[in-house]
Amino acid sequence: MKFYFAPLEGIAGYIYRKAYHDFYGGGICKYFTPFIAVSQNGLTKRKELEEVSPTNNKGMAVVPQLLGNKGREITGYLYCLQEMGYEEVNLNIGCPYQTVVSKKKGAGLLADTDYLNKFLEEVFADAPVAVSVKTRIGMERAEEFEKILEVYNQYPIAELIVHPRVRADFYKNSPSLSAFSYAVQKSRAVVCYNGDIFTQKAYQGIIKDFPGVDRIMLGRGLLANPGLLLEILSGAPGEPASEKEKLKAFHDRVYQDYRGVLSGDTGVLFKMKELWNYMQYLFTDREKHIKKIRKASRAAEYERAVESLFGCCEMVPGAGFGEG
Repeated sequence: MKFYFAPLEGIAGYIYRKAYHDFYGGGICKYFTPFIAVSQNGLTKRKELEEVSPTNNKGMAVVPQLLGNKGREITGYLYCLQEMGYEEVNLNIGCPYQTVVSKKKGAGLLADTDYLNKFLEEVFADAPVAVSVKTRIGMERAEEFEKILEVYNQYPIAELIVHPRVRADFYKNSPSLSAFSYAVQKSRAVVCYNGDIFTQKAYQGIIKDFPGVDRIMLGRGLLANPGLLLEILSGAPGEPASEKEKLKAFHDRVYQDYRGVLSGDTGVLFKMKELWNYMQYLFTDREKHIKKIRKASRAAEYERAVESLFGCCEMVPGAGFGEG
């Protein structure tokens, strides 16, 4: 089985990615970057260049993800990324947020299959690298996916990563396994599953239902439990005490690395609090400690709150995102 790390906007950038890879990432085959918003100016923004810099991604197989709706603009980025050494680039055709969808980007492309077809025609007319697609199954109804997949099947998509929710779901409701089954049966491109694998049990359910699928993308499940993939590969949760020690060392690495590139406490604490929105589920009796973490406005306050949580709370073996 091939495992991929999902392109999680705002949190799974190169700082987090490098630390994760060093502590937990031996089983990850590909890391997908948070999306880069394509523009007519090309790949020039410092933050985006840092994200895809080969220096910041040493030792990892990284796939840049692009968000756009003009094929010719995408092409310029493909050539630039090829020059940086990338052999694959991913297209985001699934982001559900209104600021993206209203511009006919992300999942917004799924509302108009004629426009989607024109967009992909321009991309694949002159693509110097392999192009994969991460998609949802429609805007409002799963039945839309049949027509969407007909469009995808016209192009040499390197890989079709399917998050089987419609845009209207955002991240609620359950993924449509019937829509994913349709993709497995009808897609000309090899298919990867993505969606709600938060525990080893959930992973086992997907591979039982789809024994022919040989690639899985993990996202929020890894943020909530960085050791999830190791649990999947070993078949059991790790020993709680040693896992807590490892998680603390991982947390400290991420925290210090953010402090090394961001000025002031505010930006660093914003990043770390966002991470705790996920990792909190690993701990018992966490509420008062998480509250202190969220209220912290200075680094010293934050550090005391984190030390208190790790000192007072036990880890929950096999915990997953949103549980407990």
